[in-house]
Amino acid sequence: MFLLFASASFSQSNENKGIAIIRDGVYTGQSRSFYTGEPYWGKVRMTVCDGKFTLVKFLIRDSALHETFSEGYAKHFAGNALYIRQTKNDSKGVKVYPSILIERQDTGKIDVISGATWSYNIFRASLREALKNAPNPLK
Repeated sequence: MFLLFASASFSQSNENKGIAIIRDGVYTGQSRSFYTGEPYWGKVRMTVCDGKFTLVKFLIRDSALHETFSEGYAKHFAGNALYIRQTKNDSKGVKVYPSILIERQDTGKIDVISGATWSYNIFRASLREALKNAPNPLK
């Protein structure tokens, strides 16, 4: 089976630039998005089966602290209410964005969650890398 996906610009405008087809399989991607001055890397692993995204796993890793980003990461910002709130928002994004992709089955229809833009950008960049690295894409 094959999956059709929008080869979107991955901007928030969701303008599709074309359609590509990928084979069933497992795809992985890693990216920092445009946050190159930060030690955080997004990693996505997704499975395409019978032409559908069936499993999508996503995490953000802090390469300086060798720690996975989660709501508990807020401990590093003790006393800074703004960063603690941001950590909670972005950890929600880390959990929710893969579910949205599975639900909508369209890379161009993943909307940003208010307050979770950082995790959204890293997810999208990691997703783009996974699809770019897809073995044997069909045209």
